[in-house]
Amino acid sequence: MTNPFKTAAAALAIVVSTSAVQADNIVEIAAADARFSTLVAAVGAVGLADALSGPGPFTVYAPVNDAFAALPEGTVETLLKPENKDQLTNILLYHVDDRKLSAEMIPAGSNYFKPLLDSERLCIKADSSGVKIADGTGEMANVVIADIMADNGVIHVIDKVLLPGTRPACH
Repeated sequence: MTNPFKTAAAALAIVVSTSAVQADNIVEIAAADARFSTLVAAVGAVGLADALSGPGPFTVYAPVNDAFAALPEGTVETLLKPENKDQLTNILLYHVDDRKLSAEMIPAGSNYFKPLLDSERLCIKADSSGVKIADGTGEMANVVIADIMADNGVIHVIDKVLLPGTRPACH
């Protein structure tokens, strides 16, 4: 005769292991973390949530709320206006790569990476002190938390909003 407790325990183990394998997508992870509320609002305002919830793969360099707050006063509010949708979309696409790049996959030294924003480049510098990203303004963002894994990619938390502009020097 089968022991009903062993059967129930086995069924529970299967359910637990199956749900542990199911990770959230990038948008779900960001939406569940209050540190990304400004980023989530911006992604929603331009209609990128569905795309970033898709199969990917994506690497998102995700600025925290404090990074948005460090922009000149009124910048975020201005970018969120419907008439500035294209500009905000470009800024957000500058934060996304169409590959799943964990921190260990970023080669040591300085290397150009192409974000989804056409014709732009980021310079990503990796060394023993961590990973830094130079944007179109030439300023550096620090990766403060690396490798938040999602089922459709990876999030690297950064401390600055990346802004397109001039191709950064990468040396």
